[in-house]
Amino acid sequence: MSNDSRQQARAKRHRRSRGRIRGSAERPRLVVFRSNASIYAQIVDDDRGHTLVAASTADDVEPNGDGKIGVAKGVGKLVGQRALEAGINMVVFDRGGNRYHGRVAALADGAREAGLQL
Repeated sequence: MSNDSRQQARAKRHRRSRGRIRGSAERPRLVVFRSNASIYAQIVDDDRGHTLVAASTADDVEPNGDGKIGVAKGVGKLVGQRALEAGINMVVFDRGGNRYHGRVAALADGAREAGLQL
């Protein structure tokens, strides 16, 4: 399977899931983007079209385990802490067309550990 078709398949899955997932002011959407080297998370209010909170591996993240999965869990904790500071405690999880496995699942677990309800 070529790299282009993998990216196209992920984009297709993401478009399909975005038909069902929508963030609001009361319950914004936690968006995950995963690249080969990094992972990014942001909390978005789709009604206004604004990013409320963001975190990524570019921030100073405490790894919570070994390798990329530990870093992803640290990003989840960081975005969860920032969300709670902003007064957000419930979100809708948008995995971005990725499987709920590995780094994506670790990010969600880290956000839950920080006190965020998914």
